[in-house]
Amino acid sequence: MQPVWLLFDFMKKIKYYYNTHSLRYEKLVTPFRVKLLRFFGLLSGLVVSSAIVIYLYNRFFPRPTDIEAGRKYEIMRDNYSNINNKVKTLEQQIVALEKRDNEVYRSIFEANPLPDSARAKVIEQKKELDKVNIIGDDILGKEIAAQLNNLSARMAFQFESYSGIEKLINNQEAKLACLPAIQPVSNKQLNRVASGYGMRIDPVYGTPKMHKGLDFTAPQGTPIYATGDGFVKVAGNTGDGYGNHVEINHGYGYQTLYGHMFRVKVRAGERVKRGEIIGWVGSTGKSTGPHCHYEVTINGANVNPVYFFSNDLNAEQYDQLLKLAATGSARSFD
Repeated sequence: MQPVWLLFDFMKKIKYYYNTHSLRYEKLVTPFRVKLLRFFGLLSGLVVSSAIVIYLYNRFFPRPTDIEAGRKYEIMRDNYSNINNKVKTLEQQIVALEKRDNEVYRSIFEANPLPDSARAKVIEQKKELDKVNIIGDDILGKEIAAQLNNLSARMAFQFESYSGIEKLINNQEAKLACLPAIQPVSNKQLNRVASGYGMRIDPVYGTPKMHKGLDFTAPQGTPIYATGDGFVKVAGNTGDGYGNHVEINHGYGYQTLYGHMFRVKVRAGERVKRGEIIGWVGSTGKSTGPHCHYEVTINGANVNPVYFFSNDLNAEQYDQLLKLAATGSARSFD
C-alpha cells in the first residue's frame, strides 16, 4: 500500500523527506516567509519582463499616434527655432530703436534720454509675467511667450516714447517763439554794442569784474524789446544795481534781463511776445550812461547773449557782431 500512498501524495504536490534520526518519511513544510519571498520574486520577474516586452514593442512597433506625436514634436522644434531666430532679430531692431531714441531723436529736441531702468520696469510688470504663467507647461512655449511678452512690453514703451517725441515736435514752434533770438534794441547798423560779455573794468570801482551781459548804447527813451515770448518775472527797481529793469521767464530754462531802463512798460506776471516793447532805455541804477544792459541765462547759468541774435541778422552781420562784441570797450557801462 505504500506506493499508492506516495503516488496520492505526489498528486497533491506534497513533498516528503527521509528523516535519518527517526528513520521515517516526513512531510516537508515550507515556511510562510519563504513562500512570500517566492511570490514577490515571481511578481517582480513578471513586471520586469512585461516592461521589457512593452519597451521592445514600442521601440520596434510604434503606434500610429506615437508616430504622429513624434512628427508634430519635430515640426514644433523647427518652428521654435525659426521663431527664436525672428525674436533675436526683433530684439536687435528694438535695441537699435532705443539707441536712436536716446542718442538722436531726444538730443535733437534737447530732451533727457530715457533710462534703461524705465524700460526694464515696464518689461517686468506683473501683468506681463502673468501672461507667461497662463501658457501650458511646455518649456518651449514658455520661453517663446516670455520673449514675445518682453518684446511687446518694450515695443509698447517705445511707442509711448515716440508719442512723447511727437509732442516735442509739436511744441517746437512754441519753443522757438520763446527762445531769445533778437537784439533788445534796434541795431541795424551794428554800432550800439559798447561792451561785451566777460571780464571788464568796473566803471565805478575801476577793478576787473565779470560782465554777465552785453551793453547796448542808445539815446534815452529808445524802445527796448522782449527778445522772446514769455512771462514777466520782475518789473521795476529791486535795489540790486540794475535800476528799473525787467526779467522775463521764457520757459525751457531760458531767462533774460533788461537793465537800467528809463521807464518800465510791463508788469510782473504779464505775458509778452517777441518784439513787444517792454520799456525804454535809461541810466537808472548803477550806470554811467544811457544804455540797455542785456543778460541771458539758461537753467540759472549766464551765457553770452551774442549767440542769441539769429532771427534779425544774416550770416555776415552775425559774424560782424561777434567781432564787435569781442573787441568792445574794456570798460563796461555798469
